[in-house]
Amino acid sequence: MIRVLTACGTGINSSHQIKDAIEQEMRSRGYDVGCDAVVINNITKEMMDSYDIFAEIAKTDFGFDSATPIVDAGPILYRMPALANPVFDEIERIITINGMK
Repeated sequence: MIRVLTACGTGINSSHQIKDAIEQEMRSRGYDVGCDAVVINNITKEMMDSYDIFAEIAKTDFGFDSATPIVDAGPILYRMPALANPVFDEIERIITINGMK
């Protein structure tokens, strides 16, 4: 399973919308994806490093470096295919180039 992390200020609203959208779209594309939505302040380097992709809602400086690929997933919240599809395409590109399928 491909593990995706997303986060927002409370770990409840925006992050769950992103989580649900990524899981649904990537499964429709044939990928076994599971997302976790958390409170952004709770993310540590160890947590980030345990995921395959971090789908950020807004650019965030965590104060540490991680090799986990980061995707700007904020446009998914607009619920417009023209904005969301490039995000899904980028996630699929990362999955493909890293041989995660």
